[in-house]
Amino acid sequence: MKWFDNTALTLVIIGAVNWLLVGIFRFDLVAFLLGNLSWSSRIVYAIVGLCGLYLISLYGRIGNASDMQP
Repeated sequence: MKWFDNTALTLVIIGAVNWLLVGIFRFDLVAFLLGNLSWSSRIVYAIVGLCGLYLISLYGRIGNASDMQP
């Protein structure tokens, strides 16, 4: 499952960089590459959002991992 965590984290970081570009330069990289709210860009936005929701589980897993250490 570690590969899925790393993949999800990578996608969320890419999404964060996209939002940084939107915030600073008003440039949406996903819309530029895939079209403004085309089906493919909507799929990318949905996948990044789902990965973000999945990564909420890291809070619980990080807490559980720190509890196990002596």
